[in-house]
Parts: sequence; C-alpha cells; structure tokens
Amino acid sequence: MQTRGTGWWAALAGVVAAGAGLALAELVAAWVDPTSSPVLALGGVVVDSVPPWLKDFAVEWFGTADKLVLLSTMGVVLAAGAALSGWLELRRPPAGRLLLGGVGLVMAVVAATRPEATPLWALPAVIGVGVAVVLLRLLVARVPVPAPPPATPVPAVAGAGAAPEEPPSDRGATRRTFLVWTGATAVGGVLALAASRTLAAGSRAVQVVREAINLPAPATPAPAVPAGADLGVDGVHPYVTANEDFYRIDTALRVPQVDPGSWSLRVTGLVDEPFEISWDELLELPMTEHHVTLCCVSNEVGGDLIDNALWLGYPIRELLARAGPQADADMVLSSSVDGWTAGTPLEVLTDPDRDALLAIGMNGEPLPEEHGFPARLVVPGLYGYVSATKWVTELKVTRFADDEGYWTPRGWSALGPVKVHSRIDVPRPGTPLEPGTVVVAGVAWAQHTGISGVEVRIDDGEWQSAELAETVGPDTWRQWRYAWDATAGDHTVAVRATDADGQVQTADEAPPAPDGATGWHAFDLTVG
Repeated sequence: MQTRGTGWWAALAGVVAAGAGLALAELVAAWVDPTSSPVLALGGVVVDSVPPWLKDFAVEWFGTADKLVLLSTMGVVLAAGAALSGWLELRRPPAGRLLLGGVGLVMAVVAATRPEATPLWALPAVIGVGVAVVLLRLLVARVPVPAPPPATPVPAVAGAGAAPEEPPSDRGATRRTFLVWTGATAVGGVLALAASRTLAAGSRAVQVVREAINLPAPATPAPAVPAGADLGVDGVHPYVTANEDFYRIDTALRVPQVDPGSWSLRVTGLVDEPFEISWDELLELPMTEHHVTLCCVSNEVGGDLIDNALWLGYPIRELLARAGPQADADMVLSSSVDGWTAGTPLEVLTDPDRDALLAIGMNGEPLPEEHGFPARLVVPGLYGYVSATKWVTELKVTRFADDEGYWTPRGWSALGPVKVHSRIDVPRPGTPLEPGTVVVAGVAWAQHTGISGVEVRIDDGEWQSAELAETVGPDTWRQWRYAWDATAGDHTVAVRATDADGQVQTADEAPPAPDGATGWHAFDLTVG
C-alpha cells in the first residue's frame, strides 16, 4: 500500500541515487578530462544559450558570483528532477528510470559535442547515470510501506475455530533497511566525489608549476606610476588593482588548468607564414610591460567590472608581423583552450601606437590561473568580449565577413570600443553626511584615448571641474576628486568625463547590450 509518506521516501531515494551517480560521473571525468564533467558541460550549454538581457541581469545582480549562482540553481533543478524520478519509479515503474536515463543521454550528447571535446567525453555521463538508474531501482524497492490496517475481527462461528491473527508488521525494520541502503549509497557518493577531487590534482600541479616560474625582465619596462596617480581618498579604488581583487567575468564554470609545458600558441588563417610558438620559445622573446585598464562590456553605469593592472607580455603586432597577414584580412579570431572566441579588429592589434599584448604576467607575477595562465590577450581600448581572451591557444587571421566571436551571434556588436565613462566612488548612496566640505571622488576612463577632464554637478547647478590625478598614460583610468561645500537637505550628485579628443560623456542612458552602457553616474544624497 502506498501513502503520501512513501512518496517522500521515494523522492529521497531518487535524490540519493542521482547524487551518487553524478559523483561517480565526476570521478570518471577526472580521469577522462575534468572539463568532461556532465554538470559543467550542461552548465556550459546554459551559458552559451542565455540571451544578452539575461546575461546582463545575472552580472548586474550577482556580479562575479554569477557562476556560483548558476551552478547552485542547476543543483536545485537537478535535485528536483531526481526527486521526481524517485516518485515516478514508485508509482509508475519504470518511468523514473526512463527519466534518469533520458537526462543521462542528454548529458552525454552535450558533453561529447562541447568545444574541444572527444567522443570519450560522453563516458562520465553514461557510466554515472547508468549506475544511478540501477541504484534508483534498488532503493525504491526498499521504500518503507506502512502496514495495512488491522482486519475487522470475524465473529466466531459455532463449531468453528477462531480466525487466525495477522502477524504484527515490523515497520521499523523496513525503515531501517531503507535508511541503511540510502545511507550507504550517499556515503559511496561522497567518497566518489572526494576521489574525483583527489584525482583532479592537476589543478595543484599547475599551481606548483606557476609558482616556480621566474618571469623574464621586460626589455621595455613600463614607466613608473607617478606619485600623484593615487589621490589617497578613502573609498576610491586604488590606481593599480591587486590580482586577487581584479574582476573576473568569463564563461568558464571551472578554471582551465593549462600546463605551460604542453601549451602552445598557433597563428593561422589568412597569413603567408603560419607558425606555432611554445611556452619556452615565448619566454625567450623581448617582453614589454604596460599598464592597461580592462573593462567588461556588461559593466553598468557606476559599476565595478573594471580594474587596472601592470601587464607583462609580447606585442601581438610582432607575432602577426611574423605570420604576414594577407591584404584581405581585417579580423583576428582568438580562441581559448575551452573553445571561447573573440573577434578583434586586425588594425587594432597591429597598431604600432597601441601595446596589445600576449600577456604572461600580471602585477609582477605569472598570470593567476583564473585570469588566463599561462597566456592571455590584453588589448587597450576594447571591451573584453572582443579582445581579452584568456587561456589563449590560437590567433586566426580572418575577416569579419567570414568569422565571428562568441558573443556576436548572441546579439552583441562585432566591434567593442570602450566608451567614455566616469564613476563616483565616494560618498556612497545612503552615506550620512554633515554640512560642510564633502569630498566627491572616483575614477574615469577612456582607454586608449585618455581622460582630459572630469566635471561634477550638484542638483541642477553648473558643471564644476574636478581635480584629476596623474596617470601613466591613456590606456588606464584616472582618479578624480571634487570638494563640495555641502548644505543641509536632499541633493543629487552627478559626474561626467571628457576624453583627450574632446568627446564628452553622453547623458543618454543605454543598457550594456549590444555595445556598452551609457549615461551619467548620478544618485541622491542627504546632508544634515
């Protein structure tokens, strides 16, 4: 007999069976290739399929925690589906097993068709879900079933013996049996997951290799940061961002672990002399240092998806010159180890006045793994989605008419020049203020053109010039500050910047898609 309570037990059986199966799939994936994880492959499809408005929503609300939110949401959905499979297996067998098998088939196909995948990538999903189907059947067969109600006593008939009594039902033993089976299955899943993490120790191996690297001294060192580049205003982002604080936005749900000993960069496409360069060969080339501010196209007006660092690398124009781009080429399609691509104008990468780098160092140390180790692209003046390829493995010289980067078919502009922007860092909205001098300060940027002026407006008054900090050059942001004689009451503070070409930051408001947000950063403050 089945009751509502048995349905909950069956749902638990489904969750435990599916969880153990996925844990085993992770273990197999650690042996095949960590990127072949069914969950990560499925998450990659989700990332690839989201429309621009949903991507903007995720980045705006969750920032750099967007991947954690995605994986957590997927976990909830998968758990709900697993619970449903248990419930169906109890009531309509083999419907639950068919549901799990169908999900496993989808995961196997998705994993095997990911960029850089091989048919072997389907193996983790096939094995994991196959085991989950078997476990589901075994656990649901042991779901505790309540004893039937006692039978109505039958009156004794004269001359007949008394009706035999039903033996008492031992419900506790049935429940204990179920809990022992589910507990053992859950423990097995935990052990498989722990083993997968141990087997995937390649991440630690790459970390050890990275820490042992001694970066070459730059043949062309960056100018020293002027003492006046940082105004020292509390709450304003420092001129140079520490590596651990640098924003990270990309599509990789698991940071690729790339051994520089096996890494190489291919320069291919519409070139006269295609070639491939290894890590050791790259280290022998004369390196250039350059301060560059990078900005994500998803950055909202006033947002923090922008940072500045000192990069060490080899000029991309030199790599391209060695290959010899053909006359009809106008774009370079750069590819990451995980299949992500960016389309960058060829004229930007070959510009002799712009230090676009194949970067290997960041703020004096090898690139952090999450920022592209062992090599990535750093291109001044372009949003990251068309230029900042991490874990880069190929530069394909091509044409915009023939190829497109990852985000272009998803609704974003093929060209992504950074727009003139400014941001107020202090005071923050809601900060209690007293009448008197209030320092309004922040940063402004217009990479590769440079910032020539910043103005602040209080309420509907005149625009007032702010003090500009020093800067290394036009490829980085600049700090600014303005001393406001604040009076009691409610006020609106706004900021705008002007670049070195005289272009004033527009007041027209636009969302990040398709080529970057616009508008003035402005908000209300209360004084007194």
